[in-house]
Amino acid sequence: MNDEQLHAMRHSLAHITATAVKHLWPEAKFGIGPVVENGFYYDIDLGDTKISEQNFPKIEKEMRKVIAQNQEFVRSTKPVDEAIKWAKEGKQPYKEELLNDLKRSGTTVAKDLDADAMGTIADGDAAVEEVGFYTNGDFTDLCRGPHVASTNEVGAFKLMRVAGAYWRGNEKNPQMQRLYGVAFATQEELDVYLERLEQAKLRDHRRLGKELDLFTFSDLVGSGLPLYTPRGTLIRDGLIKLSENVRSEVGFQKVWSPHITKKELYEKSGHWAKFGDELFLVKSQETTDELVMKPMNCPHHAQIYASNPRSYRDLPLKYMETTTNYRDEKTGELHGLSRVRSLSQDDSHTYCMPEQVDEIFDQLIEKIQYFYKAIDMDLKLRLSLRDDSPSYLGPDELWDFGQKKLAEIAERHHIDFYSEEGEAAFYGPKLDFMAEDAIGRTWQVATIQFDFVQPERFELEYIDADGTAKRPIMVHCAIMGSFDRFFSVFIEHTAGWFPFWLAPEQVRILTINDTVLDYVEEIETVLRDTVLMAPIKYNEIRFARDDRNESLGKKIREATAWKIPVQLIVGPKDKEAREVSVRTQQGEEKVSLDALADYLKRL
Repeated sequence: MNDEQLHAMRHSLAHITATAVKHLWPEAKFGIGPVVENGFYYDIDLGDTKISEQNFPKIEKEMRKVIAQNQEFVRSTKPVDEAIKWAKEGKQPYKEELLNDLKRSGTTVAKDLDADAMGTIADGDAAVEEVGFYTNGDFTDLCRGPHVASTNEVGAFKLMRVAGAYWRGNEKNPQMQRLYGVAFATQEELDVYLERLEQAKLRDHRRLGKELDLFTFSDLVGSGLPLYTPRGTLIRDGLIKLSENVRSEVGFQKVWSPHITKKELYEKSGHWAKFGDELFLVKSQETTDELVMKPMNCPHHAQIYASNPRSYRDLPLKYMETTTNYRDEKTGELHGLSRVRSLSQDDSHTYCMPEQVDEIFDQLIEKIQYFYKAIDMDLKLRLSLRDDSPSYLGPDELWDFGQKKLAEIAERHHIDFYSEEGEAAFYGPKLDFMAEDAIGRTWQVATIQFDFVQPERFELEYIDADGTAKRPIMVHCAIMGSFDRFFSVFIEHTAGWFPFWLAPEQVRILTINDTVLDYVEEIETVLRDTVLMAPIKYNEIRFARDDRNESLGKKIREATAWKIPVQLIVGPKDKEAREVSVRTQQGEEKVSLDALADYLKRL
């Protein structure tokens, strides 16, 4: 089944869902029912009646009745005034509102309302005169399609959840119930997806973050503002140190910039026009300056570059800064660490001449690959290009150069990549490195980006060998991107079993009885004297001792629940033999005390 057929199947299931709901609750009022990733949803208003998961079997049973009746999906059209009358008579105020908007403003409003998602039809360049409908059995809906031919062609499905959603995304509008379902061409594909969802629940970073004491949220601090515990901060610091180490190896220097800035900085950079409504505003009691919380770092770094005259001999000039940025994300879009309002970035910017671009990208790609190999994560590469929209800034010739150059670089490195239009930054094309989470969703982590806009807007210059002033090329790079989003993916990727070098508690010593406590002290001395060199140097192993008067089984279960990668089991026989029983995810083996340090260094 191709993508178009799958889309039609899922869209048809949205209508079948609405049909079943209408049969069960005849007073139901309907909003929109679009296709979404892996399935569909329908927005429904049932007044005081609330749909719960306990209702899902009843709704699904009714849906299967509709499917078994093999109802044909029949398309028809009505003049818009007749359609408005249909909505009024059917007591469907949300459909009536959509139709009135289409009548007044036509395709413009249809586009603003995401007409493809809603299924409304808009013909012509002005107000709509005629709209489309689809009927299956006794249910008719305002819709532009497409649909399968009849209801028995919809494959396998399952209702998943119900959530609140404001009509048209406006909190001033009524809140509806959004009923979600998933759908696939075959039952086998659906079963695989549901199994992945079960795995995802076990790996959910929000659950593991709490269980492993990595981060927390507080209502007093605010939504979307994570707090990292000592255990989480240790991991955070380790990853940031690795990121900074690999970049410093190729000449990046640390800089620092403040967390608030004048609005004018982002107006000049072009960010205000693009993201102005996503920024936190700050009011000064001393000046009339309009200030904002820092949403990104690149304009600040441009000001550091501009603070002194630059020569071609100075280039490439490389700055890096790990810092927290702030964006006023919508409350309904916040999700654990995946979408937050305070996001930390391992950000860096290079200012270079055109002939230095290849070397810069080669270095950055090499360091990104090293970083992700160190944490055992595979990545896909996306070449993010512009589309035909007018939202991109900068000369076409530079965009053409940048997009061609990025493809050449990816091919030279023998990296499999795919291209996606519309994913470029407004200032230039990107190489985006994509990680896959437990249920197959992809997330951008590392990124390398051309910027053809800020050097021009900030009038950045260097004096070339011929004595003329020229614009540098600006290259953005982040290895983890948003650390918080990266950490959410990393937690789910590892299921909380972090690499040995990164684990908050690397080793726990589990005693069988108290006759071995003197031997445990010898083991602890070995651990203190063991230095891990790769991928970053630590002074000593992070370990703890569990010598409680509890059963060994209980101690092992607790250490495993904390996902401690190495458990050293010590009993009287181990003491006598001058060895330890080493327990890891791979199994259990005996290691002599003299060989323990080398064993740990190989992990």
